[in-house]
Amino acid sequence: MVIKRLNQLGLERLDAFLDSLSSGVPLPVPSPILEDPDTTEDLPKAIEISMRPFANRLDAGKYLYDLLSNSGIPDLERDKGLWAWLSLFFFDQLCATDKSGKKRPGDRARWIPATSDFRKYYRHLLAGPYRIFRAHRDDPERALALLSGSLDKPGEIAEQLAARHELVTNKAVVELATNLYIDETLRRPRRGAASKGPGSARRLVDVLQQFDVTWNLYTMEASDLMSMMPREFDKFRNRSEV
Repeated sequence: MVIKRLNQLGLERLDAFLDSLSSGVPLPVPSPILEDPDTTEDLPKAIEISMRPFANRLDAGKYLYDLLSNSGIPDLERDKGLWAWLSLFFFDQLCATDKSGKKRPGDRARWIPATSDFRKYYRHLLAGPYRIFRAHRDDPERALALLSGSLDKPGEIAEQLAARHELVTNKAVVELATNLYIDETLRRPRRGAASKGPGSARRLVDVLQQFDVTWNLYTMEASDLMSMMPREFDKFRNRSEV
């Protein structure tokens, strides 16, 4: 299928569908609007996309970066209609379900990017991984703390760090988070990383923002930041040094 962007009518149709999932009468997935000339616009050049499963957010970010980074689409990252089109195309992978099998789309910014609100922009289930991968494309493994989750469940670490531009784009900070919280063997967060307690990702953000008042974090290495972590992080730090 050739990628398009949803126009205003297309965005309204997607919005109405997502609303219906919270009602007693959910609408069917509106896949026909992906190719309907009344609900879409063509991109500057034809880009073919195929349905495929993604192992995690890192896999999706790389695929989309390879597909779109040299596309010539103006202001790609802020193209609301394009990312909304992509989220509908991959809807079945992106939409979480509860124990009864009911679709739970969550916050609207997960589907139609909040391009005017940076704190919500990274919530988009595809634009978020794309942008993180692009920022760390020289060493994507550095960003595993933000990209190890499944597409429908980005995870607490990503939620905490990605909402803050000065942290999510900082190579040392992102590498620190991965070194602290990701099990190298299992390639997933360690137990306790997503909690609200001492040493958690939530606390890491608080500590780094305090550091940022005194030091320029962009001039530091991950090892420097690791050595500065308070004792509450020892349960993660010591494991990262084994």
